[in-house]
Amino acid sequence: MALTLTKQITILGQRSLLSNSLYARFSKLFEPDYLETGKSKFPLLPVLNIQLKGYDYPILENYQKIIYKLSEAMQIDIDNSWAYPPQELKIQRYKPKTSIIVAQYNLKLYERNIQLSEVSAIKGSILIRILEASLPHGVMLTVDSFNPEIEKKRYVPDKELLDLKSELDTLKK
Repeated sequence: MALTLTKQITILGQRSLLSNSLYARFSKLFEPDYLETGKSKFPLLPVLNIQLKGYDYPILENYQKIIYKLSEAMQIDIDNSWAYPPQELKIQRYKPKTSIIVAQYNLKLYERNIQLSEVSAIKGSILIRILEASLPHGVMLTVDSFNPEIEKKRYVPDKELLDLKSELDTLKK
């Protein structure tokens, strides 16, 4: 009799465990509102374009490396970055009221662009302040929202392709 009683108790206990596990499996879990992913409490900035210009190539490259490390530490995604070919500037200094050249300087202006996306307003403002504070001498920093014309500027037109297109246009006429 005691044996049958213990069997019944164990069967009842197993049924309750089974029903509890089924209930846990098929019932919806309560998740608080603050756990919603993908929604930020703070507004997101549009795609940002950080433009660096400078006359000294190594300083500009090191500053770009600093921006990469800083954005990685702040968990900001860098979508794209590119460099433009340097602009060559020829500067001549004349004697006063004459056309005699006193000095001639050949300068190269280097330019780098970094594209950031999905930056919260708070992280973006902190990043910009840090970049301004750590800006080396001779480097110009411009932060602006992304403009597609800036990206078009980076592609160098192919001379042969342009010639073929002009030939095609003349043949169509």
